[in-house]
Amino acid sequence: MTRIYLDHNATSLLRPEARDAMIAAMDVCGNPSSVHAEGRAAKAVVERARAQITAAFGADGADVVFTSGSTEGAALALSGRDLHGSALEHDAVRAWVREDLSVAPDGTVEVEEAAKSCLQLANSETGIIQTLPEGLAVTDATQAFGKLPVAFNWMGATMALISAHKLGGPKGIGAVVLKRGTELAAQIRGGGQEMGRRSGTENVIGIAGFGAAAEAAARDLDNGVWDRVAEFRNILENAVEASCPDTILMGKDARRLPNTSCFATPGWKGETQVMQMDLAGFAISAGSACSSGKVRASAVLTAMGFDEATAQSAIRVSLGPETTETDVLRFAEAWCAKQKKHRARSA
Repeated sequence: MTRIYLDHNATSLLRPEARDAMIAAMDVCGNPSSVHAEGRAAKAVVERARAQITAAFGADGADVVFTSGSTEGAALALSGRDLHGSALEHDAVRAWVREDLSVAPDGTVEVEEAAKSCLQLANSETGIIQTLPEGLAVTDATQAFGKLPVAFNWMGATMALISAHKLGGPKGIGAVVLKRGTELAAQIRGGGQEMGRRSGTENVIGIAGFGAAAEAAARDLDNGVWDRVAEFRNILENAVEASCPDTILMGKDARRLPNTSCFATPGWKGETQVMQMDLAGFAISAGSACSSGKVRASAVLTAMGFDEATAQSAIRVSLGPETTETDVLRFAEAWCAKQKKHRARSA
């Protein structure tokens, strides 16, 4: 059975460019902090990747501080800041903010004090995009970077969180991007690497893959790859609506990531759907992968006003550059067949 991967918001497939860069970096033996030739070679790998990410993210003049991913990045950027946030944020951000920003039924968030707030750019479950206010303290751009034509220098935030494995890079490497001169207290102290913001020998191999993936993702945006993905997402949703008209589609009329579709059949648990579709050869999710294994209603959908039965029944289908029209039509056919069987048993 040929499996179809439709869970790119959890982690995207590794790009060939990233794999090649990582393999090449494996042969660079030096420590980037060493001053000899081998150390300088390793440092060059790190700085080339930093330049690639800076260019892809439109962050010229900003600092790119490498971390182990957006979870560590959230701790680095948010710890000790007492910022406002909302229930729409990823758990890694919600752990550090006050959840006191109101969420509208359309999935948008009202921010009153931008300089004291953290706001995601695009939601990982629904794909809904936020309008960032000027002077925002922190934005979580993890899901948006690589899928949307965004630039740090014009998004208006002081800091942004990004991660490699959401755009075709390796897992375990991310970054905090911040306006130069912004104070950022190190959470991991020691040798003073990463401009004193994050100590520890740099993950040269992961950083190399991150840089190559970011550069390749920027090319995809320029070449209209994600416009095609959006067309396939729409084909998927139209097929689901045509065959299963009682399906609830989240944020269909909102500005969304081009690859993300979230829909629900109240009473049919999302976890059950994930297992059934897995057995049928499709990889999807019932929410953020970082919260997998926790049987609970989606905090995102609950905050948007959906009842618990609906929030517990939602699934997320997230496409990637490799996804084809055949893939989404096969999924729609298989999912709707399962949904009709569920309806018949529940009648």
